[in-house]
Amino acid sequence: MRQALRVLIAGGGTGGHVIPALAIARELRDAHEAEVRFVGTARGLETRLVPEAGFPLELIRVGQLKNVSLATRVRTVADLPLGVARCLELARSFKPDVVVGVGGYASGPAMMAAVLLRVPTLAFEPNAVPGLANRLVGRRVSAAAVNFEETRRYFRGARVTGIPVRQEFFEIAPMPDAKEDRISFVGSVAQDGPASARRLLVFGGSQGARVFNSVMPKIAKRLLEYVPGLRILHQTGKGQAESTGEAYGASGADPSRWEVAAYLDDMPRRFADADLILCRSGASTVAELAAAGRPAVLVPFPGAADDHQMKNAEAFARVGAAELRVQEADDLMGAFLLSDLSGLLLDAGRLAEMGRRVRGLAHPDAVTEIGHMVAELAGC
Repeated sequence: MRQALRVLIAGGGTGGHVIPALAIARELRDAHEAEVRFVGTARGLETRLVPEAGFPLELIRVGQLKNVSLATRVRTVADLPLGVARCLELARSFKPDVVVGVGGYASGPAMMAAVLLRVPTLAFEPNAVPGLANRLVGRRVSAAAVNFEETRRYFRGARVTGIPVRQEFFEIAPMPDAKEDRISFVGSVAQDGPASARRLLVFGGSQGARVFNSVMPKIAKRLLEYVPGLRILHQTGKGQAESTGEAYGASGADPSRWEVAAYLDDMPRRFADADLILCRSGASTVAELAAAGRPAVLVPFPGAADDHQMKNAEAFARVGAAELRVQEADDLMGAFLLSDLSGLLLDAGRLAEMGRRVRGLAHPDAVTEIGHMVAELAGC
């Protein structure tokens, strides 16, 4: 009798790496009866999220190579052999059937160790352009699960699976046509109102976005005047709600038509309520936009590693699934966003068409497909 499937998932750092990795781990555990362990670093979100999800986590020491000082790069290069050696030790002890690299600090050493031990490897790459860890091992992995067609060229055996996204996002009703009343729902919860009552969600991710917090209060009064019935819901990120709310208040914008919050729960419902979303273009965010079928103005974070947010936004803009706005100085940004947002919010037909196009990029079976790829590599 064959022993249970064993999978080592390596990487993390940010939510964009850790959250899909946990979805893959749950799929392997529940659908394939796999024993799953994680490898990460002490500086990433995996230190909290992985144990909370009930999976064992091993830590290795490895640092950054991109966008850091020369001294940090030297330390990272010096630590890399130790990181690979530790991963070799973990792999020999755990004896995984497959090692899955999800990107992030720990992914490179673990995937290198797996290649050295000839353990089958699967790279998971959510961005249009791979990060450094996945680029280093891309030609040596057994297979890869990617989110964009253009990303396949970086890997052997790549399939476009998409990114695991919560099922609630897929249950959001499509954007209404221009002549329809606005009706949206998540599951059995419905929200309705006149088609002219637009709703804008400003979403900077869990950390917020400084440019949105600075610029949106400056243009809120005019935007609300240009778009009758518009309501704005703005998520600022931790520690930014009070100052951003004060700026909205000082702008003279009607306080009954805007709301500011540091953090928003139940994001599928927030997406369902929105006619347009202003947000960054991290991999998880654009995957949620596609699943929800919601049009967006994407403002890539200019400091993102390997400029991956710009590449993600370009992939969506190229097919008319979103509008791309490059971040500028605040004064210029305000003028551009006022034009972008008002133009879209006043054009119901364009919003509906963008909603159709973005939903065409969704991958509702992503986590199932990735689970099957892992099982295939293990010979199950």
